[in-house]
Amino acid sequence: MGINRRDFVVKTGLAGLGLAGGSLAHGSLSADDLHRREDAAGQDQPGQTKHTQRFNMSGFAAPPLERVRVAIIGLGQRGPAHIYNMKHIEGVQIKALCDIRPKKAHAAKAKLAGSAHEPDVYTGEEDWKKVCERDDVDLVVVTTPWYMHAMMSVYAMNHGKHVASEVPAAGTLDECWQLVETAEQTRRHCMMMENYCYLPFQLMTLNMARQGVFGEVFHADCAYNTSKMRNNFSKNLYWDMWWLRQYAARRGNIYPTHGLGPVSTIMNINRGDRFEFLVSVESADFMMNARARELAATDEFFRPFAKETYRGSMSVTTIRTSRGRTIMVQHDASSPSPHNLIHGIHGTKGAALYDPQPPRISLGNGAWVSPAKFEKLKQKYTPNIVKKLSELASQIGAGHGGTDLLEDWHLIDGLRNGLPLDQDVYDAAAWSSIVPLSQQSVLNRSDSVDIPDFTVGAWKTNKPNMDIMLERGGNTKILV
Repeated sequence: MGINRRDFVVKTGLAGLGLAGGSLAHGSLSADDLHRREDAAGQDQPGQTKHTQRFNMSGFAAPPLERVRVAIIGLGQRGPAHIYNMKHIEGVQIKALCDIRPKKAHAAKAKLAGSAHEPDVYTGEEDWKKVCERDDVDLVVVTTPWYMHAMMSVYAMNHGKHVASEVPAAGTLDECWQLVETAEQTRRHCMMMENYCYLPFQLMTLNMARQGVFGEVFHADCAYNTSKMRNNFSKNLYWDMWWLRQYAARRGNIYPTHGLGPVSTIMNINRGDRFEFLVSVESADFMMNARARELAATDEFFRPFAKETYRGSMSVTTIRTSRGRTIMVQHDASSPSPHNLIHGIHGTKGAALYDPQPPRISLGNGAWVSPAKFEKLKQKYTPNIVKKLSELASQIGAGHGGTDLLEDWHLIDGLRNGLPLDQDVYDAAAWSSIVPLSQQSVLNRSDSVDIPDFTVGAWKTNKPNMDIMLERGGNTKILV
C-alpha cells in the first residue's frame, strides 16, 4: 500500500483523537482508516536500536525541595482530585491551574478558597506551555486526556520541571521513547500516577511477595474490567467526547495500567526482569456501536459516532518476560459485569486473588486460607505506608478508598526528602507501551510483538524502589 511501516506505528498510535476529518490536535485517522491499513501494521520498535542510556533514572533522587511548588494541567476528572489531596499535604504550594475550559479552571480554584493556596488560572489553548515555563513551579501534574500526556510531560521536563502524569503516560512507542530520553537528558522525574498500585490489598501482596510468602511468582492475572458505557456516551462528562473517540479509533488494550502496574511491581519489572513480547486478541464490539446507533436514532449529535467501528468488547493480552514469567491483562469497558481488577498472583508456594471479592490468600495445598487466618496475614503484612495513612485518608475523604492520597503524599514526601519515587520513567514507558503494542498485535491477527527494553539492559541490575515500609522519609504531615 506504499505506507512506511514505522510511520504506521506512529500514526496509528495517535489515531482516534477525533473522528474522521479531525485536525491533528484531535487526531488524523478514524477507526475505518485503521482497518484499511491493517496489512501495513509492522512490528518496528522506534528508537530502540539507536537509544543509548544517557543516565540511569532507576533509583534517581533529585535534590530535596522543602516546598514543592505545584502546577496542575487539566481540571476535568482527575485534576480536582489531586488539588484536594495536595491542599492537605505539608510543604505543597499550588501555584497554577490550567484548563481550556474557563468554568472548570475557576471552579477548581474556588475549591481552594480559605486555604493558603492562591494559584494563577490559565485557560488559553496554549497556556499549558506558559505553566511549564514558569520559574516558580517544581512539579507539573498532567491530568489532561491521556493522548496529550507525553507531549506535555516532555515539554515540562525540558523546562526543568518534575512531572507526575496520569495514566497512561503515552500512546505511541515514539512517545514512550521521548519520555525516556527527555528524563535521562534533563534528570527530572517522570512518574506515572498509577493509583491502583496503592490499593491496600495490592500493597499487602507486594509486601508478601517481597518476603517470599508466595515463593517464586511465575504468573499474574490482571484487568481493568468495568463498564464505562454511561460515562463514555455522556455529553457532559468528558471534554469533546474524547474517551468515546479513543474507543472508536484504537484497537487492543487502551487502558492497561490499572491492572498491570501492581503486578509489574510485584514481579520487579525493569528491576530484575522485563517485558519481552506480547500477543493480544480482541473480540468484536458487541455494545458500543449498537449504543451509538440507538442514541443516534433520536439525537443527531450521535450520528457521526454511529458510523464508527469500535474496539472490541474484550481485549486479552498475554505478556512473557525475559525470565519466562507470564502476565495476562484484560480490558472490558462495555459489558455490565461487576468491576474487576483480578490481581491474581501465582507463585510456587502460594497465591493471591483480589477480584471477584472477597480478596483471598492461599499458602499452598490448593485452598484459600480461612477468614480468620486472612485477618492475621493482613495484620502481619500490611505495609507501613498503609498503616500510616489509611485512617488519615478516611478522615479527609480521599478518593479511591484513600489510594489517591497515598500516591500524592508519597510523591511529595519523596521530592521533599530527595528520595527516589515509587515509579520511574521506565515504568511509565513500559506499562504505557502495551497500548500501541497490543494494537499492533491485534491488527496483525494476534502475532507476537516484541516489547522494547526501555532501560537498555539496566533492568538486570536495577533495584526495587517502591518504599512501602517507609524506611526513608515519611516525615511529611497530612493536614487534616
